[in-house]
Amino acid sequence: MYRMVKEALHERANLLEIAPHLSAPLPIMLPLYKWWQLPYYWVGIKMYDLVAGSHCLKSSYVLSKSRALEHFPMLQKDKLVGAIVYYDGQHNDARMNLAIALTAARYGAATANYMEVVSLLKKTDPETGKERVSGARCKDVLTGHEFNVRAKCVINATGPFTDSVRKMDDNDVVPICQPSAGVHIVMPGYYSPENMGLLDPATSDGRVIFFLPWEKMTIAGTTDSPTDVTHHPIPSEDDINFILNEVRNYLSCDVEVRRGDVLAAWSGIRPLVTDPKSANTQSISRNHVVEVSDSGLITIAGGKWTTYRSMAEDTVNKAVKLHNLNAGPSRTVGLFLQGGKDWSPTLYIRLVQDYGLESEVAQHLAKTYGDKAFDVAKMASVTGKRWPVVGVRLVSEFPYIEAEVKYGIKEYACTAVDMISRRTRLAFLNVQAAEEALPKIVELMGRELNWSELRKQEELETATRFLYYEMGYKSRTEQLTDSTEISLLPPDIDRYKKRFHMFDEDEKGFITIVDVQRVLESINVQMDEDTLHEILCEVDLNKNGQVELHEFLQLMSAVHTGRVSGSRLAILMKTAEENLDRRVPIPVDRSCGGL
Repeated sequence: MYRMVKEALHERANLLEIAPHLSAPLPIMLPLYKWWQLPYYWVGIKMYDLVAGSHCLKSSYVLSKSRALEHFPMLQKDKLVGAIVYYDGQHNDARMNLAIALTAARYGAATANYMEVVSLLKKTDPETGKERVSGARCKDVLTGHEFNVRAKCVINATGPFTDSVRKMDDNDVVPICQPSAGVHIVMPGYYSPENMGLLDPATSDGRVIFFLPWEKMTIAGTTDSPTDVTHHPIPSEDDINFILNEVRNYLSCDVEVRRGDVLAAWSGIRPLVTDPKSANTQSISRNHVVEVSDSGLITIAGGKWTTYRSMAEDTVNKAVKLHNLNAGPSRTVGLFLQGGKDWSPTLYIRLVQDYGLESEVAQHLAKTYGDKAFDVAKMASVTGKRWPVVGVRLVSEFPYIEAEVKYGIKEYACTAVDMISRRTRLAFLNVQAAEEALPKIVELMGRELNWSELRKQEELETATRFLYYEMGYKSRTEQLTDSTEISLLPPDIDRYKKRFHMFDEDEKGFITIVDVQRVLESINVQMDEDTLHEILCEVDLNKNGQVELHEFLQLMSAVHTGRVSGSRLAILMKTAEENLDRRVPIPVDRSCGGL
């Protein structure tokens, strides 16, 4: 355990050094609800600091109840007795993955995207007479083309697919990888402070729960349960509700934790190293194992993001030794990843001054691409406005710009899914925003990659399906269905009926785009027909082009219970009602109109 923690802390320090644009320290609070927890956690955290030594980011400290609530005002006040704060690192995982691949390519590695291993190639060793792995039969997933790759040494570093590749080598091999599903949800940023996270190592069922600021949103998780290996893991409603219930345990009753505030949800598969006799994933070690098969296949299994570099070093050292390769010692400690070498915290100011980008966009580009942000800025389109001069956004509420799509193609993005999830983080931050940006993204990629109309349509459908199933859109949209119960009190029903009939002026029993346009025009609000159509479609459950009274009452009931939040139609109708109510005629004797 000591060695594992020591290694992780050394690697964390290295990660913060070699990718300063993608990683940063983050203070994390451990809330205390019993006085006896204070010495127990304090000793553990101080031992953590001690092991870190010179790599300690900042020393941990104790907070009184009042100070803890100053830092994290959303916490429950009644049960809290204090808190301990320690420091850990946080990074942009998708961009980090890409930065590692691009850095490897810069140093001579041959990289391939969307390549699948179909089988392993073998040949007989003339000295021993044994079969040795000598390469792999590969398939280009996008074109279907198959080809052979010959190699002196083959390394299996396939995460949750570890055992499937090992079985290609030896079908009778005992599995060493136990896949574990971890579900995460993203909620609005106001659910957590901007610069402090929360972690509880002992939830209601013994799993760790965290609650962290991330990309100006709040990310919460995680579950830990056995799962089957799949290319398309899907977050379940039970897992989403488990996380929400745990979040409710920590937050004040003043903060209503609503199911409708889950903006995105996804399930990831952790490749834990396991004893074949044990099925409990919660107790399995996160350490890594390097295994060599009889035929010379080297497998690296387990591990975690923080220790990726030492995992790679151990694996390559094993390959060098086993195959007598001509190589010196590892030089990856302190080696800057792509974008990190000339990055500085003030780099974004130069982007604003030199290119006329919005400050928020410039900060995003600097944090995402590091010193390569200038290459993205050079590709940015002119806005036609006084300010910003360049940088047309993909969606208004996020700082991603159209130039990132063009630049993403240079970074080997091949599909629209690549763009919304692995080059930008839109799909992970807000599935509705990602869906809104998709047509523009597909159009831009189609123009750059010469896609046919058929290919564009396929990309749009595939990406929409990805958002629907894998990013939690299905669970989100199912919060309002034909079977949603109307659980409103009689006074509420009367109030909402009145609001509905304000739009349904001729008492048809339903409202259409024309009805909404008429009311909006009466309060001097302009909205284009396409946007209005989208707004009504969110509530039009039977898809007949109109919103009936029962559909509207179902919506308002779902809003009341928190299963739906941010409904544009509900907000629009409430705003219109309030504006119309304020337009009370002024009596003639109060308006200087009488003689």
